[in-house]
Amino acid sequence: MESNSVEWHKSTRCSNNTCVEVARVNDEYLVRDSKNPNIAPLSFTADEWNAFVDGVTAGEFRF
Repeated sequence: MESNSVEWHKSTRCSNNTCVEVARVNDEYLVRDSKNPNIAPLSFTADEWNAFVDGVTAGEFRF
């Protein structure tokens, strides 16, 4: 699938276009770097994505 044909979303807090973009295509979640949109995106299953979101919500990725 062409990553250019999907609807990409990024945080409203992204102000300088150096953010992560996410798109959902069927049961797959695609993630790409907004400053390098021509590089193939990473792909995650719905279970993998949900585990990541749960971890973020729980504060597991604080730095």
